[in-house]
Amino acid sequence: MRRRTYGVTVVVAAVLASAGCSSKYADDSGSSATAAVGNRAVKPVDGCGASSWTDPADRSPTRNPARCKPLTPAPHPLPKTRKVTIATGTLSAEYVAPLEVALDKGEFKKEGLDVTLKVLPTPDALPLLAKGDIDAMWAAPEAAVMNGVEGGFDIKWVAGNFSPDAESKSGLWVKLKKGEAAADVRMAGRRMGTMIGKGSVIAYPMEKALATHGGGLDKIQYQQLGSADVLTALQNGGVDSAWLLDPVWRKVDDNPAYAFLGGQPLGEPLGGMLYGRSLLHDDVDAGVALLRAYIRTVNTYFAGDYKSDPAFVTYLAKLLKTDETVLKSTPSLTMDWEIRAGTTTRLQAAYKAAGVSKGAALPESRTVDRSLYEEAVGHQP
Repeated sequence: MRRRTYGVTVVVAAVLASAGCSSKYADDSGSSATAAVGNRAVKPVDGCGASSWTDPADRSPTRNPARCKPLTPAPHPLPKTRKVTIATGTLSAEYVAPLEVALDKGEFKKEGLDVTLKVLPTPDALPLLAKGDIDAMWAAPEAAVMNGVEGGFDIKWVAGNFSPDAESKSGLWVKLKKGEAAADVRMAGRRMGTMIGKGSVIAYPMEKALATHGGGLDKIQYQQLGSADVLTALQNGGVDSAWLLDPVWRKVDDNPAYAFLGGQPLGEPLGGMLYGRSLLHDDVDAGVALLRAYIRTVNTYFAGDYKSDPAFVTYLAKLLKTDETVLKSTPSLTMDWEIRAGTTTRLQAAYKAAGVSKGAALPESRTVDRSLYEEAVGHQP
């Protein structure tokens, strides 16, 4: 997981207007294909059959993620090279690996895309995305994003990223008091060390974990710490609970003095690709092409337990500039480009409980657009 910045108030300077479409493909008859989202011809895609789409309402933790055959969906290059800038909070986290592999293996280039990955935290990237100065964010529908959409930003979540493996224990850990067991931990009033704040998507799973242990987002004290300091503070008593990420939780996993209380829901991605007006409206063909390259990369390199291949792990560690032993110490992520139904509603409920947003939740029609990845795999709703 990446480090996040919280409590950000998004100031909307103006409501952004949608522009006309530019880049267009030609259909089989030689005429220009309709480029507007919601009014595009979706055709079957070789290699992407029934398994390439799952019902968004299926939130089963054992759901098999959507998959096409390796090397599919095949490239459909744009008639003219299109430059695309994607903001990401980090280039070293494992969940960014599909984008970096797609770039390194030339999958974006095959689509006629000249992609740049630019390191920017969400608060800095958000207004740039809204204005069209960047094309996409590899981030999450955090409270700042939802507040921006409420204020008039034309931004939507268009593809998921991952969910954790069932064996992962990335999440909420507590240091047990004398005579206390994991089953009877009461979290109310405890001090939590975290580099994640109330406005993060992690507020949603954190709220669920706290609720089962007599706590709540409004009943604990937060101490925001650097990523290198969270574990130290938990171990030396500076805090008595913490949200530990991969692979930090391995340091306390075998210690009976600590207990794992819960993490990100299985089978439900909480982040991924967010588009602004340039790919939602100005050039939808490029928006679909970008997701097609991403999806093809997942199907080719991340379809299953990618860490079972030693050579690929070595390659990935070098690409991410991380220690290979550290990379191997945690299970493979379940890469998943789909978005579950109601995720943004549940996230907004958590933000409201944490006090970082107010009012009624935005409907999914204003926060999510699945049509681009559905077109990429040839699924007709």
